[in-house]
Amino acid sequence: MKKCHTLLLLLVAALTLGLAGCNTIAGAGQDIESAGDAIEDAAEDAK
Repeated sequence: MKKCHTLLLLLVAALTLGLAGCNTIAGAGQDIESAGDAIEDAAEDAK
């Protein structure tokens, strides 16, 4: 019984960390994309 609770707790913790990681990576991707857009705009203005 205690082994089952421990396994369930580990599963919930892994899912929580996995979802948090996805949100963090998605946010980083958006930051990189906006930085790329700013560089692209600056290059267009320099033409």
